[in-house]
Amino acid sequence: MSRPPRRPSGRTTEVEDLLRRHAPQVLGALVRRYGHFDAAEDAVQEALLAAAGQWPEAGVPDNPRGWLIKVASRRLTDVLRSEEARRLREERAAALTPRDAFTAPPPGADRAPSEDDTLTLLFLCCHPELPQPARIALTLRAVGGLTTAEIARAHLMPEASMAQRISRAKQKVKGTSFGRPENWEERLPAVLHVLYLIFNEGYTATSGAALQRAELAGEAIRLTRTVHALLPGHCEVTGLLALMLLTDARRAARTGPHGELVPLDEQDRALWDKTAIDEGVALVTRALAQPRLGPYQLRAAIAAVHDEAASPDDTDWQEILGLYDILVRLVPGPMERLNRTVAVAMVHGPEAGLAELDSLEDELSTGHRLDAVRAHLLERAGDTEAARTAYESAAAKTLSRPEQRYLRARASRLVT
Repeated sequence: MSRPPRRPSGRTTEVEDLLRRHAPQVLGALVRRYGHFDAAEDAVQEALLAAAGQWPEAGVPDNPRGWLIKVASRRLTDVLRSEEARRLREERAAALTPRDAFTAPPPGADRAPSEDDTLTLLFLCCHPELPQPARIALTLRAVGGLTTAEIARAHLMPEASMAQRISRAKQKVKGTSFGRPENWEERLPAVLHVLYLIFNEGYTATSGAALQRAELAGEAIRLTRTVHALLPGHCEVTGLLALMLLTDARRAARTGPHGELVPLDEQDRALWDKTAIDEGVALVTRALAQPRLGPYQLRAAIAAVHDEAASPDDTDWQEILGLYDILVRLVPGPMERLNRTVAVAMVHGPEAGLAELDSLEDELSTGHRLDAVRAHLLERAGDTEAARTAYESAAAKTLSRPEQRYLRARASRLVT
């Protein structure tokens, strides 16, 4: 017996949430059984559209995943039979025994679909031969269940351009065997990095009119929860989920009533999501108890120190600096070192932080972050003229309009 759907709640209905959750498992089941990633993905999309049209009125089936697999399989086998018939007609080789992919699945392909197919799909979408933008787009499409139009809007690209990117990515992985790769532990960091990039783009958009794109950040958290459910003992997976939750917990306080950026030390902490903070702190506490430390665990620990502080003055910057000292030894990237510079300034004074910025000049000269940090430290040091120049330079380099407005506002306050 089916049950009626509930009324819409939040940004999606119960049916939409259900479909998005099952989509990667259904796609994984079809790819594992039939191959043909591209055709399977199209068939799953058709099944999802059919469900979205029928379930709100007829009710959700008792076995929604099974319903979707059945409908998608029917669509896919129709396509494969049609293509096979066309090929046979073109070859005019009636005596040739075709390889019937839809009736001869590989060994073990008929096992029941499981959540594990989602992780396998993530590995496929993060294939090492794919460039980073293609990995992100294919992950959002195949695993996240977003439409091409949604992904294009999120990346401020024309839909046709995004469609080409996704199509090229599918062609690149065409013929790749479906299954968790033997070197999956080596590939897992690439999967986590893609999820981290998706979250970052959602939390702080690199360009456009909005400071953040909540739907992208939400997808990243949802997908990372799925990976964590499959690999609950993996400390870096746990650390990444904790980092996302602890960071996203501040989302409501990051913008003012007109969408303007509100820096961390000026945010209304009453608006922070206490439930997300508690979950994130519990996760990072568990992850830090592991014998090996990784970058996501350390980033999450830094976020936890910020989130647990009752006010900016209560922030334990000494602990944050110690965590950054460990992080930059593991990941000596320019952004990690730039963030450490802020902690140095908070512990030892702005002059100490400014002294460390020179070593980052070459690596961060094209972006706006270095100038923004320099401006902040110069302002704290009392050099208002130099700070104003640095704020204006940072504003000219960023493509985010809320950040531009914030940086120019800071500069205008320093006019003598």
